Amino acid sequence: MLKLGDSLPEFIGTNQNGEQIDSQNLKGKKLVVFFYPKASTPGCTAEACNLRDNYSVLKEKGFQLIGVSADSEKRQKNFSEKYELPFDVIADEDHDVINKFGVWQLKKFMGKEFMGIVRTTFVFDENGICIQVIDKVKTKDHAAQILE
Repeated sequence: MLKLGDSLPEFIGTNQNGEQIDSQNLKGKKLVVFFYPKASTPGCTAEACNLRDNYSVLKEKGFQLIGVSADSEKRQKNFSEKYELPFDVIADEDHDVINKFGVWQLKKFMGKEFMGIVRTTFVFDENGICIQVIDKVKTKDHAAQILE
């Protein structure tokens, strides 16, 4: 998993509208990349909506936001439209972006082990250097964690 001081990985992802998001075009701005397990599930919806509701404050502070999950482009589009998300969500079905950040890991739930996305948020400065890793995401108060 990426850690403090690491550089923003190079990636090209596809957003909810089928548009390419190239990490090379994201430098020069503060960037928040948040990974969530599955669009439209309760925790992921709470997290995305908290970021949506605080988007103007985050934007005022100079942050650009991008969400990433292994969902399809269609599922990301439905998620984005249903909850009126003002930021891009990347459909990473092939796990390219997920693997570059190191968030596809062994998880345990109700006694079962499986591979999946570990809910994690990375904050990068204008030079593309990781300045914050949030691995204990509070889905209903996530914007406050980023702004701390």
